Amino acid sequence: MTTKAKLLAVSIDCAEPKKLAEFYHEVTGLDILYSEDEYAGVGDGTTAIYFGRVPDREPAAWPGPDKQFHLDFRVPDVERAVEEYIALGATRPDFQPGVTEEGVGWIVLRDPEGHLFCVCPEKE
Repeated sequence: MTTKAKLLAVSIDCAEPKKLAEFYHEVTGLDILYSEDEYAGVGDGTTAIYFGRVPDREPAAWPGPDKQFHLDFRVPDVERAVEEYIALGATRPDFQPGVTEEGVGWIVLRDPEGHLFCVCPEKE
């Protein structure tokens, strides 16, 4: 039997770790665990998102084959959350595969450094 691992953290390359930690702190409510120019993180004591400084990092095209990951977050009101996250510095790309004629399934945003994340409704 394979040893089962428990996810500790996800680490994301970025140009400004402190700024991105502050953004995700506002989006998720997770505590800022660490905040330095080279490395920062948010978490709840069990799981964390860390941000490491890579000054020349370029965001992946969307849509496109270079995307390596994205984060998904559940919220009670997708449209309201999107407005709030844009006010915090997120942007909304034109391509929205979760928005159809039937309505909004989820909305794709870019964080202030261009990483993609989805704003998803709570399960009914």
